[in-house]
Amino acid sequence: MEIVTKIAPFCLALIMLGLGLGLSIKDFTRILRYPKNFLVGFFLQLIILPIVALGVALILNLHAPIAVGLMIIAAAPGGVTSNVLTKFANGDVALSISLTAIVSLISIISVPFIIITSADILGVFISTTISMTGIALKMALVVTVPVIIGMVFRGFAENFILSKFNIINKITGWLFVVVFAAIWIEEKDNILTYLIEAGLAVLILNVVMMTLAYVVAKKFVSGIPQQKCITLECGLQNGTLAVFVATLIFDDMAYMMPTAAYALTMYITGFIFIYISRKSN
Repeated sequence: MEIVTKIAPFCLALIMLGLGLGLSIKDFTRILRYPKNFLVGFFLQLIILPIVALGVALILNLHAPIAVGLMIIAAAPGGVTSNVLTKFANGDVALSISLTAIVSLISIISVPFIIITSADILGVFISTTISMTGIALKMALVVTVPVIIGMVFRGFAENFILSKFNIINKITGWLFVVVFAAIWIEEKDNILTYLIEAGLAVLILNVVMMTLAYVVAKKFVSGIPQQKCITLECGLQNGTLAVFVATLIFDDMAYMMPTAAYALTMYITGFIFIYISRKSN
């Protein structure tokens, strides 16, 4: 776990810096012009997703580390990947960026709250030396601060940043791969066992949540591009952030296994959804 503990914060900070470089003030003010679409996505991702994850953990009677690990990935915000796949799906990219940005910034409060509350429900002990405030402060250093630095830098060099944005997206994608490669290397003897147990849970969570998001969005949002965006935003989570949080709270690699399994699952289901949605168009 030593390698993961060291590289996860660094990789996450760079990924969030990349997110910040892609943001401008209009990504935040846009939600005031189209509040309904944003609020539907926000509610589904921040409230419904963790509730569905808790239901899956209880119904499947998962072992405690796997159950809490499932809650960690469910609590994580959408990642930059959701923005990219929304573009592939001909979805509302602007809405996707706004959701990713806002939920990522709120995550320094929402993630510790969801994890600590769900761990208590699932009967998992969290050391009294670990507090919600402590987790939030550490998350702020690698989530909020890099995003703000990225936005400031873009403000001074917007043309340069926009010309290099495809490269920035590729770099953040490879950083995501590096973190999960480290997990597979460190846990090569145990990972198959963990993935077998976590695999069904994350598949159910991912498919149920994407289906639910699509159905709710179809009823309440303004159009098909917004439905696609919200469906993908609820199915693609920031796995690097989930790994970082897991290393902050727990010493056991088992808590990261649902995130590792989810990282594989979400790409498969995401591309299947894109294929079906593009074909139906």
